[in-house]
Amino acid sequence: MAPKPTSPFKIIAQNRKAHFNYTIKDKIEAGIMLTGSELKALRQGKSSIEEAFAGGEAGELFLFNAYISEYSHARAFHHETRRPRKLLLKRREINKLLGSIKLKGITLVPLSFYFNHKGYVKVSLGLGEGKKLYDKRHDEKEKDWNRQKQRILKNQNAEE
Repeated sequence: MAPKPTSPFKIIAQNRKAHFNYTIKDKIEAGIMLTGSELKALRQGKSSIEEAFAGGEAGELFLFNAYISEYSHARAFHHETRRPRKLLLKRREINKLLGSIKLKGITLVPLSFYFNHKGYVKVSLGLGEGKKLYDKRHDEKEKDWNRQKQRILKNQNAEE
């Protein structure tokens, strides 16, 4: 059996609830400004973006409430674990995202932190619209039906 091809990037943290709570309309990749101790903590995989969101402040985009734990060997240069971190995008992209965030119900949600092929930390952002409870129920029913279809087809193929 041939080995599976490795992906060009290493995922650090994922927001698994994002697709459940939001309808993701568009995805954007952005760089992020980090300190040295934050980068080392990310290399250890000690982060969470479950409660994080992105927003505008003074014409710039920032990632708020993303948790990156303190690096244990950082001596005097510790960082705040939930500080706002600046997102690195081109001016045209920033203006487009800030305009869409101002629309009612549109949120910029981080989907994942990862290292790209050059070793830089990137953030995958999704432009999402919040789902209502009935939307979530509909998606759950659809997933269950797809699972049942796969199970039925698998059993039919095994009998033949």
